Amino acid sequence: MNPTNQIDVLAIGAHPDDVELSAGGTLLALRQLGYTTAIVDLSRGELGSRGTAALRAEESEKAGRILGISNRFNLEIPDGFLSDSRENLLQLIRVIRMCRPKLVLANAIKDRHPDHSIASKLAERAVFLSGLSKIITEGLDAHRPGNLLYYIQDQFLTPDVVVDVTPYFQEKLKAIACYSSQFHLPKTMEDPSIDFSSEPVTPISTPVFWELLTGKAQLMGRYAGYELGEGFIQSRPSGITNLMHLQ
Repeated sequence: MNPTNQIDVLAIGAHPDDVELSAGGTLLALRQLGYTTAIVDLSRGELGSRGTAALRAEESEKAGRILGISNRFNLEIPDGFLSDSRENLLQLIRVIRMCRPKLVLANAIKDRHPDHSIASKLAERAVFLSGLSKIITEGLDAHRPGNLLYYIQDQFLTPDVVVDVTPYFQEKLKAIACYSSQFHLPKTMEDPSIDFSSEPVTPISTPVFWELLTGKAQLMGRYAGYELGEGFIQSRPSGITNLMHLQ
């Protein structure tokens, strides 16, 4: 990996599609505000019940284009066997130091898939350790992002922060639909050249899952008075100089 231009926001996902599902609207909103974004997938999602790792790579590239991200990395840590080992930490530290983000978004701290909570801990440690100058990553200086937020995934968690994604929700759904091997797509998004009818049925490959996505966004938005929202949990309290700026 070579140093790249500074990225404002780095989103970390245990698997390709994690970021799109839970923070895709937020990345679209940040892009609209002029911020640069990137995604790092920790694994290739090769243990997924449907599709293949090679297909997931193609799908994630398409989704990234819709989200307007500047770059996407994959650390190729074995799916299902994520850990905050020294080797994995150093890989993620290198990406953080290369992108030098101000903000990092990471997996849910507690969720149905055990990889998600493990990935959140890996991100937490890497964000901290990335700021220690005695950890040497050749050609890359120490850098600690200013903030770390955890997005909310399958299980319900009460958010600390809610982002208004109402104007970007349909575009977010288009990014999710790029993972056609994983989900049952609405008829308006179906590709007649692709048939996954012989693949196993999973909790996210049923028609009701799309309704759940919208319902979850409505619930998160309701906390902050938005039509549709994405929720995040803070790793530490945020500071503010004027309480009147809170919404």
